[in-house]
Amino acid sequence: MKDRRKRDVVSWNSILLGCNLLKKFHPDIVSAWRTPTMEALSGDSAVVTAPSIRETVILPDQVLVFLKYPPSSRLFTKEDLLCVYFPANKSSSQSQRRLPPNHIDGKDVDDQIVRCPLIPHGYSVSLALKSGGYIHPGPTHKWDSLVYEALIDRDNTTVVFVKGLNLRAEKLSNASRFECVYGWDFRRPKFLLRSQVISMAQEIVRCKTPLSILGAPQMVNSSIKASIRVKGRGTLHSIARPGFRSKPHPGTPERKPHEICICTMLRNQARFLREWVMYHAQIGVQSWYIYDNNSDDDIEDVMESLVNAGLNISRRVWPWIKTQEAGFAHCALRARESCEWVGFIDVDEYFYSPLGLSLHDVISNQSDSGNDVAEIRASCYSFGPSGLKHAPPQGVTVGYTCRLGAPERHKSIVKPEALNSTLINVVHHFHLSEGSRYVNADRGVLVINHYKYQVWEVFKEKFYRRVATYVVDWQNEQNVGSKDRAPGLGTRAVEPPDWSSKFCEVTDTGLRDLVLHKFMDPLTNHFPWEELGREIAEYKDSS
Repeated sequence: MKDRRKRDVVSWNSILLGCNLLKKFHPDIVSAWRTPTMEALSGDSAVVTAPSIRETVILPDQVLVFLKYPPSSRLFTKEDLLCVYFPANKSSSQSQRRLPPNHIDGKDVDDQIVRCPLIPHGYSVSLALKSGGYIHPGPTHKWDSLVYEALIDRDNTTVVFVKGLNLRAEKLSNASRFECVYGWDFRRPKFLLRSQVISMAQEIVRCKTPLSILGAPQMVNSSIKASIRVKGRGTLHSIARPGFRSKPHPGTPERKPHEICICTMLRNQARFLREWVMYHAQIGVQSWYIYDNNSDDDIEDVMESLVNAGLNISRRVWPWIKTQEAGFAHCALRARESCEWVGFIDVDEYFYSPLGLSLHDVISNQSDSGNDVAEIRASCYSFGPSGLKHAPPQGVTVGYTCRLGAPERHKSIVKPEALNSTLINVVHHFHLSEGSRYVNADRGVLVINHYKYQVWEVFKEKFYRRVATYVVDWQNEQNVGSKDRAPGLGTRAVEPPDWSSKFCEVTDTGLRDLVLHKFMDPLTNHFPWEELGREIAEYKDSS
């Protein structure tokens, strides 16, 4: 045991030394493709040092380029950069292709993401500065086998998020087949730290964190990656640098800052976000965690307007496709310190009490059945286009009033403190820890209005990609009869001639009537989310 500890210390020191050498000698920007000469960039008022490309990840529809800036640097915008594609076997600038980025996410010098169009076959990608010079390429990874996120939980275990293991939904896997590894270069196993896998389920692995990792938080946050080794197959590529979750202070009061929060994952839903947030604020939601799955609409402007309106809403860029379950688990860990209860719903789903109760009252009533209640499940009613051909201008709650008769599945409000340590979840609910249980909310007390089948111009966007890991994309021929699809629609985004009248079995104006009563301004006949939308439009026009 003594010798093993000594080997670990030697390996850790080697890792630290290697990281420092890598930082010292790695050139960031080259003025010509083959000339590794450092070059500073001139800003409007000061010299701005170029960032380095930390990692590149190839998704099925675009490329993620992760930038790391020197401290106190000016962050580049979409107008500063070009995506550069070059053949792997040629270096001539004549053979390069240049395209503008799709989008740039993030305002953090340690983790800005440039989203580039998909790489042409046989090409590699880097970035060029419109003002001159290239940013040197970084390591490139394919998305189908990658460790993409990691964090050190408050019990000092590391929670690792992995794509490519293809484990079964809602099932624990045999942890003995895997091993956790930490280091900065996984091609050099001699300099890696290894640890035990505590649990493995779906895309989430919980690892025992080595003490030397826990003792070096600064290096962990900047250089060290976590990965998973599949015994007999090798170590997965990783871009995951585990950060530390904050621990509750011993003197922290039992009551958390927020009773009810909501977590969601979305893509290009900015036009619906104002109504969804402002409605739920009225019925008792106090904080929102938005996981943005590669939006390229005006979500940042909408988020800023909601924050300026006094709402506690945060956006986390989550570029990982078909990882909703992992994203919800990540969100649950983040929200646990601040929120007593967290609802996991989509932006087209609205909690609604036919009795007119607030969510606080609903939770209090349900919790009266025992302190062990840690999850409240609400049935989902799916609404159709309700005879409309175009999106209702005043919002979904007012515009869509016809639904299917029977509910389709459920969504949940959960206590994040009571989640099973494996963090197993499907779109509808989490697995709970031993001693905790769920209750089904009475449909006369709480339901979810799911505006699932909206007008065609909105609904057809669902064909782009589903966010859930274990739900087949609608273009795929698998599971055509699943409840996660539109009945009878098939796999192509072709509008049926009777779309506007489909999915209409019951007229239900309950939520519409509540919204008209509580939200409409009697003088203007407008809703607050309409006014906020107009303010954003006026600001854009003036700027």
